[in-house]
Amino acid sequence: MEVICLEDKAFYQLFDKVMAHIKEQHSIKQDKWVSGEEAMQQLRITSKTTLQKLRDEGKIRFSQPEKKIILYDTDSISEYLEKNSRNTF
Repeated sequence: MEVICLEDKAFYQLFDKVMAHIKEQHSIKQDKWVSGEEAMQQLRITSKTTLQKLRDEGKIRFSQPEKKIILYDTDSISEYLEKNSRNTF
C-alpha cells in the first residue's frame, strides 16, 4: 500500500478540479438565479431577515421580476462569501 501526502492547499485545488470535471461530465449546471430558500442554504443562514438585510445593503445582487418573486444571483453570493473569508494562521 502506498500513502500519498498533500498539503491542504494542494488537496483542495485537486478536489476543485475533480468536482469541476465531474460536473462537466454530467452537465451539472448551477442556476444563475436562485430562490430565497436556496440563497439561504448557500449562505448557511436560517433567517429571512438576514437575507433581506444583505439584499438591502447591496451585499448580494437580486432580481425582482414580479412583486412577490425575488431571485438571488449565485455569483454575487459566492463573491460575498469569498470577500468575507478569513485565512487561517
